[in-house]
Amino acid sequence: MKVSVIGTGYVGLVSGICFAETGNTVICVDNNAKKVEMLKDGKIPIYEPGLDVLFDRNFKEGRLTFTTNLAEAIAATDIVFLALPTPPGEDGSADLSYILGVSKQLGTLIDKYKVIVDKSTVPVGTAEKVHAAIVQNCDPSLFDVVSNPEFLREGKAVEDFMKPDRVVIGTSSEKARNVMGKLYEPFLRQGNPIYYMDERSAEMTKYAANSYLATRITFMNEIANLCELVGANVDNVRLGMGSDNRIGKRFLFPGVGYGGSCFPKDVQALAKTAGENHYDFQLLKSVMHVNELQKTVLVKKIKAYYNNDLAGKHFAVWGLAFKPDTDDIREAPALYIIEELLAAGATITAFDPEAMPNVKKEFNDTIQYADTQYEALPDADALLIITEWSEFRNPDFDKIGALLNDKVIFDGRNLYEPSNIQELGFYYNSIGRTTVTK
Repeated sequence: MKVSVIGTGYVGLVSGICFAETGNTVICVDNNAKKVEMLKDGKIPIYEPGLDVLFDRNFKEGRLTFTTNLAEAIAATDIVFLALPTPPGEDGSADLSYILGVSKQLGTLIDKYKVIVDKSTVPVGTAEKVHAAIVQNCDPSLFDVVSNPEFLREGKAVEDFMKPDRVVIGTSSEKARNVMGKLYEPFLRQGNPIYYMDERSAEMTKYAANSYLATRITFMNEIANLCELVGANVDNVRLGMGSDNRIGKRFLFPGVGYGGSCFPKDVQALAKTAGENHYDFQLLKSVMHVNELQKTVLVKKIKAYYNNDLAGKHFAVWGLAFKPDTDDIREAPALYIIEELLAAGATITAFDPEAMPNVKKEFNDTIQYADTQYEALPDADALLIITEWSEFRNPDFDKIGALLNDKVIFDGRNLYEPSNIQELGFYYNSIGRTTVTK
């Protein structure tokens, strides 16, 4: 099939490459000429495990091309994916200006039947707005608008796209339904379902799913905080809860709050949609409030340890991305923690396997950067672990102890077993568990 993907951000690029991998001819469109030239040179602007292999194969075999020319891409393809940014406005609502701006352009370019697919995460009713924008300059019989939300986990996006748990298609058109069914058939050979529904339900499904997962994370963070006060161990509580098949094991790991491009924005947008419809979604308001507090819970622990005096203290930070296996730092807890520590007079040396170039754009030379995890440690008064990269899970603790000024670790991701750390002579403060003292 002939597919165009408008927007080469995270969702657009992953979608375009994965569609090409199943034999489709894919044209990716972006108005950023520099990015398009970079892609034409065979370079991917994001880090996502496994994506480079698929990119190289499909680019070399000619199934995957890149352009800034929207008209040429639309003329050559039958299915048009809109994978454009929907950043939150000041009031939390999703900004649809990019999607609706391109939609108006599409109306002047469509001269034969096309399926226009909303792949971006968009508020309920967006498919109707896209249709209205296109139909201003186009015969309505020449296109259908479909809502097809993505459910990609950063760091696992290739796996999620190639072997999806489910595919959701929102359309009232039988013709569009058939086209989308054929497009996704190769991805569902293991029997995972494709759900057809109306456009508004498909749009709501995405927001509901992400908001629920954010709520689970936030609930466990609250439980972890309470565990510390009553002397319980959140690891044990998590195992006991997760063994209940009504609850399940996933998204029950406490930490320093959720971040990234999806959860914060989608929770905000759903709460905004509720408000616009005169519904007070109190649970989501609480989720957002608690998550903001949780992002700096590690700072409170650090300040308490140093009697609220961080002036002149130097900290090593392991992990800057909002989660492992990505270079995405959008709403990353590490950024909030670093800002709080700098404001309190501390200095920072940080290491992350992938995210440091992006962090340098945020902090410039206000913090130092290390080439390896151990190079971040010399002269540091404590080690702070903020992102659970695999290489942090089994470090050389003798080396850590020798390089730090003091054997102190604040772990925002509960990577280590407290009893093991105690035997090594460290002070170890984690989330929802008893603090180990030297």
